[in-house]
Amino acid sequence: MSNDQNSSENQSDSDLIEEVLEQVAELDTETEENEATIESEASELSVEELQKQLAKAEQKAADNLDKALRVQAEMENLKRRTQKDLDSAHKYGLEKFAKELLSVIDSLELGIQAATSDVPEVLKLKEGSELTIAQFESVFAKFNIEAINPVGEAFNPEFHQAMTMVPSPDAEPNSVINVFQKGYVLNGRLIRPAMVVVAQAVAGEDSSKIDEQA
Repeated sequence: MSNDQNSSENQSDSDLIEEVLEQVAELDTETEENEATIESEASELSVEELQKQLAKAEQKAADNLDKALRVQAEMENLKRRTQKDLDSAHKYGLEKFAKELLSVIDSLELGIQAATSDVPEVLKLKEGSELTIAQFESVFAKFNIEAINPVGEAFNPEFHQAMTMVPSPDAEPNSVINVFQKGYVLNGRLIRPAMVVVAQAVAGEDSSKIDEQA
C-alpha cells in the first residue's frame, strides 16, 4: 500500500514537472514569437521612416536644382541683356555727336552751292570746303555713318521726308527728283531723314497711291 502510494505520488510529481516544463516551453515560445513580432514591427517602422526621410531629401534636392536652374537662366538673360546694351552703346554711342557734326557739313555744302563766282578767292574757298567735306566723309565711313542721297530712287518714307511733290513727266511717279538736305544713318539706324522732292504723276494719271505714300 505504501509502495503504491509512493509510486502514485512520484508519478504525480513527474506529471507536474512535465506540465510545468511544457508551460515554460510554451512561454518561451510565445516570448520568442512576441520578440520576433516586435523586432519585425520595429524594422518596418524604421524602413518606413527612412523612406519618408528619403522622399523629403529627394524633394529638397529637386527644389534646390530647380532654384539653381532658375538662377542660371536669370544669369544668362542678364548676360545677354548686358551684352546687347554694350553692343548698342558701341554701335550707336556716336549718334548724338554725329548729329552735331551734320550741321557743319550742311553749312559747308550750302557754301559750295552758293559759290558760283569765278573769283579766285571764292574758288579757293570752295575747294577748301570740298576738301573738308571729303575729310568728314572719310571719318564718317570709319564709324559706319552713311549719307542718304536718294536722287532717282523710289520714295521711301522710312528714310525720306517729302517736302513737296512736283508733277514730272520725265521721272517715274513717286521717285525722288531732288534732295534739299541729305539724310544719314549710323550702322543702319536712321539719325536724320533725307528731305526730298517727290515726282508726282502728271494730270490724268492715277496719283492717289503716290499722294498717300508721300
